[in-house]
Amino acid sequence: MARIAGVDLPRQKQARIALTYIFGIGQPRARSILAAANVDLFKKVQDLGEDEVNRIRQVIENQGDVEGDLRKDVSMHIKRLIDIQSYRGLRHRRNLPVRGQRTHTNARTRKGPRKGTIAGKKKATAKT
Repeated sequence: MARIAGVDLPRQKQARIALTYIFGIGQPRARSILAAANVDLFKKVQDLGEDEVNRIRQVIENQGDVEGDLRKDVSMHIKRLIDIQSYRGLRHRRNLPVRGQRTHTNARTRKGPRKGTIAGKKKATAKT
């Protein structure tokens, strides 16, 4: 099993798909990494040789942040926005959509499940 950037890549997948399991690498970046490492895009991970895995690892290290470093950078950027009390930081702090989406309806993913009706509210009694 190939282990790159602290992630075990699935053996049965093609190299271009398996690289996307690493945080910070999508389809386009995976293609460019494999092209720079001179590895076939459609080769399965289990068929990769040790030298090919080392070339891929070297290219990823040269290109920039992935996995832990990238996660840390993203969290530090969000923390900075919260600390300077920018509008985006306040939205992050309140767990609301950050990029101007409407919240009157929708935004359920960010806001969480709907709150039920108020528990102490009396129901109207039916006249008999």
